[in-house]
Amino acid sequence: MTTYVYRFSDGDKDQKDLLGGKGANLAEMTRLGLPVPPGFTITTEACRAYMRDGRLPAELRVEVTLAVREIEDTLGRRLGDFHEPLLVSVRSGAKFSMPGMMETVLNIGLNDASVKGLTEFSGDERFAYDSYRRLIQMFGKTVLGIDGELFAHALDEKKRTVGAATDVDLLAQHLRELVEEYKEIVRRESGREFPQHPREQLDMAIEAVFGSWNTDRARLYRRRERIPNDLGTAVNVVSMVFGNLGETSGTGVCFTRDPSTGHSGVYGDYLPNAQGEDVVAGIRNTLQLAELELLDPTSYAELRQAMRRLETHYRDLCDIEFTVERGKLWLLQTRVGKRTAAAAFRIATELADEHLITMDEAISRCTGAQLGQLLFPRFDPDAERVLLTRAMPASPGAAVGEIVLDNAQALERTAAGARVVLVRRETNPDDLQGMIAADGVLTARGGKTSHAAVVARGMGKCAVVGADELLVDHAAGEVRVAGRTLRAGDVIALDGRTGEVFLGDVPVVDSPVMVYIADGLEAGLAAAEDDETRSLLVAVDRVLTHADEVRRMRVRANADTAEDARRARARGAEGIGLCRTEHQFLGDRKRYLERLVLADGDEERAAALADLLPLQRADFVGLLEAMDGLPTTIRLLDPPLHEFLPDLTDLAVRVAVAEATGGADPHDVQLLAAVRHMHEQNPMLGLRGVRLGLKLPGLFALQVRAIAEATVELRRAGRDPQPEIMVPLVGSVRELQIVREEALGVLAEVGAASGVRLDDVPIGCMIELPRAALTAHRIAEEADFFSFGTNDLTQTTWGFSRDDVEGAFFAQYLENGVLTISPFETLDADGVGALVEAGVTGGRATKPGLKTGVCGEHGGDPESIHFFHDVGLDYVSCSPFRVPVARLEAGRAAASREDATA
Repeated sequence: MTTYVYRFSDGDKDQKDLLGGKGANLAEMTRLGLPVPPGFTITTEACRAYMRDGRLPAELRVEVTLAVREIEDTLGRRLGDFHEPLLVSVRSGAKFSMPGMMETVLNIGLNDASVKGLTEFSGDERFAYDSYRRLIQMFGKTVLGIDGELFAHALDEKKRTVGAATDVDLLAQHLRELVEEYKEIVRRESGREFPQHPREQLDMAIEAVFGSWNTDRARLYRRRERIPNDLGTAVNVVSMVFGNLGETSGTGVCFTRDPSTGHSGVYGDYLPNAQGEDVVAGIRNTLQLAELELLDPTSYAELRQAMRRLETHYRDLCDIEFTVERGKLWLLQTRVGKRTAAAAFRIATELADEHLITMDEAISRCTGAQLGQLLFPRFDPDAERVLLTRAMPASPGAAVGEIVLDNAQALERTAAGARVVLVRRETNPDDLQGMIAADGVLTARGGKTSHAAVVARGMGKCAVVGADELLVDHAAGEVRVAGRTLRAGDVIALDGRTGEVFLGDVPVVDSPVMVYIADGLEAGLAAAEDDETRSLLVAVDRVLTHADEVRRMRVRANADTAEDARRARARGAEGIGLCRTEHQFLGDRKRYLERLVLADGDEERAAALADLLPLQRADFVGLLEAMDGLPTTIRLLDPPLHEFLPDLTDLAVRVAVAEATGGADPHDVQLLAAVRHMHEQNPMLGLRGVRLGLKLPGLFALQVRAIAEATVELRRAGRDPQPEIMVPLVGSVRELQIVREEALGVLAEVGAASGVRLDDVPIGCMIELPRAALTAHRIAEEADFFSFGTNDLTQTTWGFSRDDVEGAFFAQYLENGVLTISPFETLDADGVGALVEAGVTGGRATKPGLKTGVCGEHGGDPESIHFFHDVGLDYVSCSPFRVPVARLEAGRAAASREDATA
C-alpha cells in the first residue's frame, strides 16, 4: 500500500521528487540534529492522487492521525486542547522552489476555546488573539477563497480607529474585537461559520494547499520557469513555534552569503514579535540580521553556527527561515537559495577557492541566462540624473519604464509596446503577471527577503524594495516621493545595483562584463568603478575560461557582414556557422536580381550575373578577412524569390493606374508578368533554397565563383580564409549532387586560372527538412558537412509558420499545456530533436568523421545546447551577442556529463 505520510526523521534531501524541496530539507536538517520543530510531510503522490481523483486518498486521513498523535506525544500537548493546545502550520512544498506561489496556513488548531488555553499556556492574551486573527485571516483567504483585501482593510481600519501605527501596537482587546470582525467576514462571505474543530481545519487546509498547485498564478509561474504541471506539491505539517510572543521572540530569513552580491557575511532580515509571513509579505520593514546579535546574542550565535553547517553540508548558498521563541532558536526551512547573476559567479568561484566544490561544479552553478543578464547595459554614471529616492537594492539591473500600479495596467501598456516598472506598496503572489510583464519592480515596503525581492531575483528582474519615502496611493493612481506626485504613465528609472530611483529616462552604457567580453579582462578591469565590479569580472573570466577549457563543442556565430563577423570574433566566436547571403541583396541591390529574373535568354542572364559578381566577391573578401584563419560557412541564396521582387498587389495597382492615365512603363509591365508567373500561395514551401538555384541557371555558380575569387585574393595576400559552401533546403541527395558538381567545376576553374589551390573548400548542406534528416545516410554521400537549420526544421516538423502562429494561438497552447515553451525558442527535443539525432546518426553511418553543427537560433539557447552536446554535434552557431552564453553552456554540458559518468 502506498505510504503518503513521512515523518521528518524518515526522509533526506535527495527525496525532493517525493517530499518536495521543503519536506526533503526539513528531513535533512532533522537528520543533522538541527533544531527543527516536530512534523511530517504528505507526499507529492498524495497530491497527484488528489488531482487525478478530485478527492484526498481515503487512507491519508488515517496516516495523518497517526503522525499527529506522534507529535502530540513528543510535545505533551494535544491539537485543540483547552489548556495547552498544540498548533500546527500547513505549508506547501514542491520539488522546485515556487516562492509565494502556493499556500500556507499558520496556527491550525485554534478556536474560541483553545485560544483561551493558549492565553493560559503563554501567559500572553495579546499573543493568543494575534495568533487567532492570523489563522482566521489566512484560512479565510486560502481555504475558503475569501478576498484577502477584506481582512487587510479590517486590520487597517482597526489600526486607524485606535491610533496604532503597526499591527504590533494593537492591544489584546483590539485583537479580540478583530477576531470577531474576521469571523463575521467569514460568515458573510462564505455562508458558514469559521470551523471550530481543529481536525476539520487541518483537513481543509491540506486540501487547500493541494488545490493551490493549480491556481492561475502557480501555473503562470511554472510556465515561466519551465516546471512540469504534473509534479504536484507536498504538504508539510509542522508544530508551531511562535515568533510573536513578545520582544524576546521574532522571525527571520537569512542567507549564508549575500544573494545580491555573493559576498560572505551576515545577510538577512529579522522582525521581533512577528510570525514568518510578516517577513516575506513585506508589510513591515525589517531589521538587518546583524541586529539580532544585540537583541539575543545566544540565538544569534546558534544561528550563525547552523548557517555555516548548512552551507558546508549543501556546499552552496543556503536560504534559511527561522523563528526565535522566547530565546529558543528553531529552523523552519532551508534550501539552496536563489541569487542574482552577479552573485552566482562570485559564489561559485569563492566556493571553488574554499575547496568546497570543483571548478567543473563551479561552472555548473552559473548559467548562460545569468551571464546574459550581466551583458545587459547599465546606467551611464556620468549622465545627468534626477534622484527621487534611494532604497534597498534587491536584484541588480537597469530598468526604465512607465509607472504601472497593478497587473491590468502592466499588461495593457506592455501590449501597447511600452516598457513598464511595477510600483506597489508591497507585492504578493497575485502580482505575478505584472512582475513578469514589467522591466523592474519598486516597492515601498519589504527587505531583501520580501516577496518582491525573492521573485524578482529568481526572474532576473531589476528590483528596488523598502523605499520608505515612497507613498503609493493606488486608489488615486498616484505615487508621491521627494515632494513630487507621479502618476501611472510617468517614466522612472531603477538602478538595482545601487537602489537608486530616478525621474525620467536615463542613458545606458555597456556593462563592465560586456566590456570584458568585447575587449578582454584588462579593459574590463580598467572600466570597472569599484572593487565589487572588479571581483565580478575576475569571477566571470575564471568561469568562462574554464568552460572554454572543458567544452567539446565549438561555438560559431551567425554573421552576414564583416562588421558582424568582427563583433562575433571579439565575443569569442570560433568561426561563422551561417552567413545568409540573401542579406547582401537587399536595398539598392534588389535591382540586380530583378534584371536576372527578367533576363531574356542566356546573354542577358550572363550580363546580369556578371554585374553581381564583383559585389558578391567584395562581400566575401570582407567577411573572410574578418574571420581569417577560422571556418566561415556561407549559405547560398535561400529565401523565396518574391522577397527580392516588388509586391504583386502594389505593382499591379501601379501598372493599372498608369495604363488608365496614359500608359504604363514597359519595364513595369514586364516585371508584373514575371512576378505573377512566380507568385506562390505558400512561398516558404515553394521556390527557394536549392530549388531556386536549380531554377535560375548560373545563380549558385555566381556565388561559388565569388567565394572562390575572394579566397584566391586573400590567399595571395598571405591570409588564411577558410570558406565552407552550404546548400540550403536540400531534401534529396540528387539536388545536392547537381549543385555540388557545378560548384566543384567552378572551384576547379578558378583554381586552375589563378594557380591557387581551392580543392580544400568543403561543400555541405543544411538539414532543415524532415526528409533530409531521415535520408541523411544518403545525403552524406555528397556532403562534407551537415548544418542543422532548426528554425525551418521546426516549422516543417510541426507544420507551423513561425511568423503566423506565435501571435495567433501560441498563447492558448502555452496556457493549455500543449507547449511549455515556444519550440522556436527552445528545441523540441522529442520531435525536432529526434530528427536532429537521426540526421547525425545517419550521416555518420556513411561518413564516420562527418562534421555536424547547428545554425538555427537554438544554437544560442542554453537548454538546446545541452541537447546538441548529447547528440554529438561538433559546433553550435548563434547570434554574436549570444556567443559568450553558448561558450558557457557548452562547457556546462561537458562538465555535467563528466560528473554523471565519473
